[in-house]
Amino acid sequence: MPDHLHLLITPGESTTLERAMQLIKGGSSREIHLKRGHKMKIWQPGFHEWTVREGRDYETKLHYIRTNPVKRGLVESPELWPFGSVSGKFQLDLAPQGLKPTVS
Repeated sequence: MPDHLHLLITPGESTTLERAMQLIKGGSSREIHLKRGHKMKIWQPGFHEWTVREGRDYETKLHYIRTNPVKRGLVESPELWPFGSVSGKFQLDLAPQGLKPTVS
C-alpha cells in the first residue's frame, strides 16, 4: 500500500514480535534514507498486532491483506498489485503450523 504495510509474520523462537518489527522498520528506514539521500520520518511509532490462533483467523487476515489494494482502487485484482504476496514475485513461507483447525 502506498501509505501503510500489512504483514503476517511468525517470529522465530529466539525473536520477539517487537524485535522483528524493530528490525523491519529499522532496516527499511536505513535503505530508504540511503536511496533517497535524506532522512525523513518513514514509520509511525508502534504497530498493531493480532494473534492468529486458528485457521479461520489466518484465512481472514490473509484475505484482507490480499484484497486491500483492490478495495482502495489501486488495482482490479490482487494479482496485479506488484508488492503483494499473490503477485508471484516473492517466495512465501508456508502457513504456520499448529493453528486450531477451522470448525464449520
